[in-house]
Amino acid sequence: MIKVRRIGHATFETPDLEKQIEHFTQVTGLVVAAREKDRALLATKLGQLVVQLKKGDEPRCAKLAFQVAPDSDFKQLARALSEDGIKSDLRSDDLPGTPKLLLFEDNKGTTIEVFTEWDYLTPNQQVVGIGPIKLGHCAFVVPDVQQTCEFYERVLGFRVSDWNGDFFVFMRCNPDHHTVNFIRGKRAKMHHIAFEVRDFSAVEQGCDVLSHHRIPIIWGPLRHGPGHNVSIYHRNPDEHVIEFFAELDQVLDEELGYFDPRPWHADRPQRPKVWSRENRSVAGWGPPPTPDYHLNRDE
Repeated sequence: MIKVRRIGHATFETPDLEKQIEHFTQVTGLVVAAREKDRALLATKLGQLVVQLKKGDEPRCAKLAFQVAPDSDFKQLARALSEDGIKSDLRSDDLPGTPKLLLFEDNKGTTIEVFTEWDYLTPNQQVVGIGPIKLGHCAFVVPDVQQTCEFYERVLGFRVSDWNGDFFVFMRCNPDHHTVNFIRGKRAKMHHIAFEVRDFSAVEQGCDVLSHHRIPIIWGPLRHGPGHNVSIYHRNPDEHVIEFFAELDQVLDEELGYFDPRPWHADRPQRPKVWSRENRSVAGWGPPPTPDYHLNRDE
């Protein structure tokens, strides 16, 4: 089993590289850390690589990168994958500060990259736009949620934090309530990508930034039930759904199995559970999602 520790960055292919760079810098508030003709590396204001953009024929999330323990043996990890029938490739990639990557595909066809070493790409700096502090999680639509959940548990060491009925699972690899989510839909594709901001006031600032750029908020502001994060959602020029969030639940002790207590928790203590329509409205607030938000799942 590969025990990933955190999500590093996501790789997006896009037909219009310039338009995506403009949105991620002027609206999201990321920094161009490196630029080539058909590629751009984007970092947070703190200097962490969070998005790699590549020129492509159609917009899609092609890769997710996760960090593993610094002393991980890539050859041993490759053998473990092989024993599970998964082909992998060890390569020296061209990402600054990341000398080696182990690549393989998950069960839905997304390329997974795991790495041990990384460096900050830029120094702390002021940014325009919303200015997230890290990449928080990525959600995918999948035809078989149970199968994908089992893959991420068995192969990557994720744990289930919560279920929403039997169609939406939230999974963690560290204290954050979720780093990946999987929701049942017609075909496999990205549902949304989420960036963490400093606090609730930064979510409010995000609303003002989106308003300034005349970008509709397709859901929010709201406090979710599972995870209890305060969030807003919009679409970027490639029609990807982007979430900005704060105040995500933390699991501080895996053996105790409960989340760090917060005033908005309905359960005392709050533990991983299956959320239903009846208990979903108790802990959260905000408007329902717009029809635009649901398009990714229904297409």
